[in-house]
Amino acid sequence: MLRPAQPILTHHPIVGLLGVMLGALISTLTSRITTFGLADIRGAIGAGFDEGAWITTAYTVAQMLVAPAAAFLGVVFGPRRVLLVSSLTYGLAMLALPLTGTLTGVLTFQLLAGLSSGTFIPLTIGFIVRNLPPRYVVYGIAVYAMNVELSLNFAASVEGWVIEHLDWRWLFWDTALLAPLMALCVHFGMPAEPVRRDLLKDGDWWGIAYASLGFALLYAGLDQGNRLDWFNSGLITGLFLSGGLLVGAFVVQELTCPKPWITFSALFRGNIPLLCLLLVLLRLVMLSTAYLVPQFMITVNNYRALEVGDTLLLIALPQFLLAPLVGTLLRHADPRVVMAAGFAAVGLACWLASHLTADWVGADFLPSQMLQAFGQSFAMTSLIYFNIKNLSQAHILALGALLQTSRLLGGELGAAFMQTFVRVREQFHSFRLVSDVVSGGTDTVHRLAGGMARLAARSTGPEETTDRALSLLAAAVRKQAYVLAYIDGFVVIAWFIVGGLLLIALLRPAPKQ
Repeated sequence: MLRPAQPILTHHPIVGLLGVMLGALISTLTSRITTFGLADIRGAIGAGFDEGAWITTAYTVAQMLVAPAAAFLGVVFGPRRVLLVSSLTYGLAMLALPLTGTLTGVLTFQLLAGLSSGTFIPLTIGFIVRNLPPRYVVYGIAVYAMNVELSLNFAASVEGWVIEHLDWRWLFWDTALLAPLMALCVHFGMPAEPVRRDLLKDGDWWGIAYASLGFALLYAGLDQGNRLDWFNSGLITGLFLSGGLLVGAFVVQELTCPKPWITFSALFRGNIPLLCLLLVLLRLVMLSTAYLVPQFMITVNNYRALEVGDTLLLIALPQFLLAPLVGTLLRHADPRVVMAAGFAAVGLACWLASHLTADWVGADFLPSQMLQAFGQSFAMTSLIYFNIKNLSQAHILALGALLQTSRLLGGELGAAFMQTFVRVREQFHSFRLVSDVVSGGTDTVHRLAGGMARLAARSTGPEETTDRALSLLAAAVRKQAYVLAYIDGFVVIAWFIVGGLLLIALLRPAPKQ
């Protein structure tokens, strides 16, 4: 495994932390804003539903593509140089993107922005561990975790406000304006490290290429799978087969290469495999619930993006208080205990949310989502911190790439799984409810008769009255089917949390360093 140069402590830790915090925020916020605003973007450039679906995929696939290479680039050129180039490239790409006005232009600059921002998070962990004074490390991890939670719940507010008061181009320009500030913080807050050009000659380029392409193809298959009906699509089948073969080739390459990019025996030992699995599971849970709550409010209550954002914003704001709290707690408590408490809080939040009804509005989600925000912050911070305690500093940059790959794959698994799960369960509940309606039960007959009585005075005749009453009944059935599907979603996430708690019980104490 490539070893980075000896770490140099920064003389401006707060400025450096602000820089990497902005990077983590930009990386996740861009993806979330684009997802919430996809319909507006498609309309502005005249793209159809199917081709427009690749707009968000282009950005996140590019992030996955560069994640394995980011650690190598950080070792060779130093995190500071890589982040300076990446932040400026990202800013230019986001500024130019809306000016193209075409699908091809949007996809091209989304790819460029994804390749640039894909270096932010892998190198964030490296900077926090290697360049911050030791007393700041745990708080740096807490700030990173806070950013993830903030961007998940803040994006809907940004998208809604932009569409209400500006126009679709500011969906990209808002984060572009943060890029120069990030570059300034990186320049003044991160120490310059020597360039190691000798490593370019002996680099494990095949291993990096196999990993980058393989995981990117798997991610693309997950992202488009629900839309194209999974393995009923030749494209999705091809993406998974080719991605799986390339990941297999990556494993063989690393096991046989004289100078591998990743030494599996050094990185995947002790608690690390379990911790990576827990990170995938936690991201799966986070993205699943980040899908369920907004979709319930949009589908069942016809909320607009700005109204959804107002609810989610109340969940995001407490993160500013939680970050220093969990950082201080981890200085004195066993990270496994904090992690278990976080997972348990998320499970309890999902159990509370599973009691939702069709009458719930945004405020009704507040208790469960506040509890979940607390749990996710505790779980994510302690999980990453415990990962770091299980590795030596020589492997930290590789860990950043590993965490980014696990984070992206886990998040996409959660989104893909929950979209498919809700769709299938809604179809199941619709069929069951329609069967009850068709059977002509007493409740159905009374409801239909009551609806017809209320509509008779506003209809031209019995035929129109019946049609309107049946339409209202069908809408009520569809609404209730979605409510039941969302309840099932929260229940299944709670069971995932139970599995996570069992994995945490298997973790051993971190080795002494």
